[in-house]
Amino acid sequence: MPKRKFRILLQAFLAAQQTILVGGQAIIEGVMMRVPGAYAIAVRNPQGEIITRRTEFTSLTEKYALLKKPVIRGMIALFESMKMGVGTLNQSAEIAYEEETDKEMSFKDKALSFLGTILALGIGLGLFFVTPLFITGNLLHLSETAFTFNIVSGVIRIALFLAYLWGISLMDDVKRLFQYHGAEHKTVYTFEAGKQLDLDSARPFQTQHPRCGTSFIFIVLLASIIMFALIDSVVKLFVGEMNLQIRLLTHLPLIPLVAGVSYEVLKLTAKYRHIAWVRALAAPGIWLQNITTREPDDDQLTVALESLKFAFGEDLEKYQGQTYVAEAID
Repeated sequence: MPKRKFRILLQAFLAAQQTILVGGQAIIEGVMMRVPGAYAIAVRNPQGEIITRRTEFTSLTEKYALLKKPVIRGMIALFESMKMGVGTLNQSAEIAYEEETDKEMSFKDKALSFLGTILALGIGLGLFFVTPLFITGNLLHLSETAFTFNIVSGVIRIALFLAYLWGISLMDDVKRLFQYHGAEHKTVYTFEAGKQLDLDSARPFQTQHPRCGTSFIFIVLLASIIMFALIDSVVKLFVGEMNLQIRLLTHLPLIPLVAGVSYEVLKLTAKYRHIAWVRALAAPGIWLQNITTREPDDDQLTVALESLKFAFGEDLEKYQGQTYVAEAID
């Protein structure tokens, strides 16, 4: 078949593929799955029972057309994913550890939960954002060279991130979490392929997925090098001198923008992964999933499958049996 004709047929095939908002997240002894209009969790309690909970949910991007524009939608997706992730992690802890909680959290509990989240974000920003800037500027004295500074600080940031992932991957609880992460990916693959949501269909699929949040984070780390280098060059024209304080004031508020651009890159790499150079661009994020995903056992895979089934509820028959290109970040 002539190369041009093959390319036209391939483009037509890709255009014909349906898209759907489906993805998930590993939680404590379970999996959260998100589908159109809802998300659900499935968690094993200490007695070995699978406990499920479902929450109806409509993204802000579906309510307001402006928020569905490229880059903006990525910033909204990041915010909603973080909020959903923290909430479902708390729910899974209650089930997995059988914590006794009131139906309504007290103001004190809500305040402590909020402060805990802020503290975790602060530690993350300090380790992966402030520390590379401090080392590059104050110890290596590269503050005045915008591109060199951001390349070096970016490499340091990536090295710290890889060391952190490798370190926590040695913990037993995290190993189980990464197994559930692998189960979530296998389940998404099974659904996208139009197969039945059962163990026999899900087992053969790999644990690495091109739209994984791990790949997204790695793309953010790479995109930040280029974007912050350009930003520093512009800022330097106005202020003349660059230091840690100026970079914090200009970089921190623009993290959502970097995330928004990275979201678009991730969608493109997933959509056009049949192109060799796109696969090469996405490869580091896929390799990184060798750390953040592990092969699940059948019990864990069963939990992930139940989570997706419960998330769809009565609508499962309407979606199952078709092939999809999922839009969500897992």
